[in-house]
Amino acid sequence: MKKNRFPDKDKIKIQFSHVAYRMAERFSMRDTGIYHYQTWTEEETLLKISQCDVLVISGFWNNALLENAKNLKYVQSIGAGYDQFPLEELKMRGIRLVNAKGVNTNAVAEHALSLMLALTRQVHISRDNQINSFWRGMLGDISLREDELLEKTVLIVGMGNIGSRLAKFAKALDMRVLGVKRDTLHVNGPVDEIYSPDELLNVIGEADYVVLTCPLTPETENIVDKDFINQMKQSAYFINVARGGCVDEQSLINALNSKKIAGAAIDHFKDEPLKKTSLFWKIPNLIITPHTAGETRLYEERVIDITLENLGRLWRNETDLIHQIV
Repeated sequence: MKKNRFPDKDKIKIQFSHVAYRMAERFSMRDTGIYHYQTWTEEETLLKISQCDVLVISGFWNNALLENAKNLKYVQSIGAGYDQFPLEELKMRGIRLVNAKGVNTNAVAEHALSLMLALTRQVHISRDNQINSFWRGMLGDISLREDELLEKTVLIVGMGNIGSRLAKFAKALDMRVLGVKRDTLHVNGPVDEIYSPDELLNVIGEADYVVLTCPLTPETENIVDKDFINQMKQSAYFINVARGGCVDEQSLINALNSKKIAGAAIDHFKDEPLKKTSLFWKIPNLIITPHTAGETRLYEERVIDITLENLGRLWRNETDLIHQIV
């Protein structure tokens, strides 16, 4: 492993690279005195990569950047994911890699809860009626009315930071919380019952809401398939704030169109942006959010917090960094 001496504060250059997030603008407000700039396109990122010691990046990452990154010593992923980075090559070049794990924990958990509430209170239907200038009268058919979360059962698949946070929200609303976690002996969130992934199919039928908060792994790829959906109540809702790859999308489309389940809310799809020809757009009992669960006004600040803390550790010659991958 190559050892790179980390530059002093007055010599360091930080490149923020993102298509939308105003990283450099927010960093400037910290008044650190550190030289920094932002690139807004992949082409500009490649053009300027040779200048920087620190790169804060996510979607613009391309392995070809390394060929020009002669001064690069630290990469801060703007997101929690890091599967796009060549870990062994970074290690060989002496470049540290850190992710932004946890920066969107609260945001994604709140988003999941908001989708549960929106489906339950039929907010999407009210919005559709508003667009059509239609005032819905009172309903005699109880099955068609809005509902409440009180004393309902939510099954949270993935009891990491986000799932645990969602569990706290659900308990505050007097819901029954079931959790699924590989390590059933160590659970952070307040759950009434905890199950292993092997037990998942046996407990799906108890849930009024099934929420995915798990990472995408070989074990969770297409975990929501026809067999999974067939175990759900017809009155149940499915919410995905995890990765689109966790869902067999055609099975979900079939279930929604046939009313096999009451409805769903999806924040992430396998292919994004969702094509205009996608069948998902036309499903009335589906709420779509465009991969915005973790995107709030505080996102940039939290990533910058991690970056500055780790820079401080490097200047103090400390070896352990927050959320270090390489």
